[in-house]
Amino acid sequence: MEQNVLKEEFIDGCLELTLNRPERLNAFTPELHKALRSALEKAADTHACRVVLLTGAGRGFCAGQDLGDPDSALGDKPRDLGASIEQFYNPLFRLIRSLEKPVICAVNGVAAGAGANIAFACDLVIASRGAKFIQAFCKIGLIPDCGGTWTVTHLIGEARAKAIMLTGMPISAEQAASWGLIWQVFDDESLLTEARKLAQQFATGPTASLAMTKKAIHAALTNELDQQLDLERDLQREAGRGGDYAEGVAAFLEKRAPNFKGR
Repeated sequence: MEQNVLKEEFIDGCLELTLNRPERLNAFTPELHKALRSALEKAADTHACRVVLLTGAGRGFCAGQDLGDPDSALGDKPRDLGASIEQFYNPLFRLIRSLEKPVICAVNGVAAGAGANIAFACDLVIASRGAKFIQAFCKIGLIPDCGGTWTVTHLIGEARAKAIMLTGMPISAEQAASWGLIWQVFDDESLLTEARKLAQQFATGPTASLAMTKKAIHAALTNELDQQLDLERDLQREAGRGGDYAEGVAAFLEKRAPNFKGR
């Protein structure tokens, strides 16, 4: 088994996760999948963890599935790729989307295939100026997975989604930001510094209400207006009963910084 395929560092409420297979552009293996999923599940269950920051070691974020891994070898019979998606990629996508705290992705360099779509599953995506996003599946006769056909289509629309997925054309970080695929672009050398600044903002924020905001935004993708209005009412009622609301109002009236507890 590979060692240290994922670096974990917990500082001041932020769990920083670094994909750590730089010699393979942090491509996924079963070991990396298991390590990342375990870390995210631990983050979900730990109140002290208020935000997750995901990035990659070396010159790239993630090249998707490691096609050189023995578990990806073709062999004499066709492999059931759907089984791999069901076992690894779909649970990872669902876990990131459902995490009740912000998930930041700092894309340093190439994000290809499932690596790009894992990034798009996160709540806020920032990237280095030299980063590229590639839906590389068409180059090997496959379809985009890891939620890509859903996420990318919702983010940039059918026409652009088809264009980048049917051609496999690389998209620069600045183009991705212009289209709304990601949020912001930073110089390569300042990416991680900026990501950590953002993480610290969330680490001292009202975590429970941020989780409710995520829930409402996700629901808006399928809800009718009346359903969304009812959901906002219900979530606001819940948020108003929390300690962070009382602290936020008190801090505003007392003209001081709030001390949110994430509840």
